[in-house]
Amino acid sequence: MANLDIRAEAVSCGVRLWRVAEELGIADASLSRKLRKELPQAEKERIISIIHRLSKEV
Repeated sequence: MANLDIRAEAVSCGVRLWRVAEELGIADASLSRKLRKELPQAEKERIISIIHRLSKEV
């Protein structure tokens, strides 16, 4: 499975991927499709920073 680091970070922070997709301005299905293939490091860092920000709001 690709992008395990993103998925694991979301789980450990208690953030649902649909919330990340909402922050990115895309549908949750689009994010799921995007995560099927390994993302560039810059995009991963952006998504992980969103996860961290959302986890502080919970």
